[in-house]
Amino acid sequence: MERSIFLRIKRVLRALGRRRVNARFGYTDGAILEVYLWGVIHGRTSKWACDPQNWPKGPRRGPMPDASTLSRRMRSPPIARLIERLRERLESADDELVAVVDGKPLPIGPHSHDRLATALPPAARPRLHAIVARRGRVLSWRVAPMNVDERNMARRMLRELEHAGCLLADANDDSNRLFELAGERGVQIVAPRRYGPGRNVGRRSQSPARLRSKDMLEQDDTGFGRRPARHRWSIERFFGTLSNAPVGLDHLPTWVRGWRRVHNWVAAKLLINAARAALRREVDAIASRASGSPALGDPSSWSARSLPVRTNFLRNREILGSRDRFLAPLALARSCRDQVPSP
Repeated sequence: MERSIFLRIKRVLRALGRRRVNARFGYTDGAILEVYLWGVIHGRTSKWACDPQNWPKGPRRGPMPDASTLSRRMRSPPIARLIERLRERLESADDELVAVVDGKPLPIGPHSHDRLATALPPAARPRLHAIVARRGRVLSWRVAPMNVDERNMARRMLRELEHAGCLLADANDDSNRLFELAGERGVQIVAPRRYGPGRNVGRRSQSPARLRSKDMLEQDDTGFGRRPARHRWSIERFFGTLSNAPVGLDHLPTWVRGWRRVHNWVAAKLLINAARAALRREVDAIASRASGSPALGDPSSWSARSLPVRTNFLRNREILGSRDRFLAPLALARSCRDQVPSP
């Protein structure tokens, strides 16, 4: 699975990262990012990724940069912009009216002796803040210490947000300034009140968007106002997916210390998750076309007696690594037909 994700990223990376920012550089931005992503996908250090012995035949050809060159080039702003462009290209471009804002802690082991773990209190360790669409597209994200107020991080992300619609939040984001900023950008925040629904709003002037959110959640008898809040679980599912394989953003490894390295590591993990989702969409599209093929017959007649089409397709590495996409449905039909027991 890791190799399939890497090849999916590489297809887009070759089209975006060929240009050299400086003529004195011996490697393009795409070549540097390829080596870095190979280590992140496998959960290894940059020095491990720079060793040609850790690369199989096929994913990369040519000389490898050394670890110092890789570390120096990863600090450059063009690499960060390239990662964001890659993620935006791989993510689904569906316009959605509902998005969710929340945060995810990035824990560090209690036995670590580096400065990020010992010189800072636990409340100042890294946390990922993100605004995610209902289907998993990352609209904006930041990494900040855990003692930074979530409302401040939400305001920073809202300033660059191009999403117009409904933004679901929790009670920690209940703030007049946040509601006003969101209203200026055409976004309606829906969040429960910070101190519960039984209290008054106070004597100070309230933002109309905040009062509208209060009415949607507390005084709407039709239930229409509470309907968007049902999608609040989508960001929990997104963070859960980040914590599982092959993304694996459940903690920070021992070699990811310092805010620059943490930012690069999180950006690479978000890119890997976008490539995994893009690969899954391609698999589902090919599997749906193959399931409707006359060679398979009616899928409802054999789906209960065989593995699901998408799971069978994901396990077939020959299909995932095939360069001829026209042969993929035929190979999938053959593999599914072989697993259907004869009547």
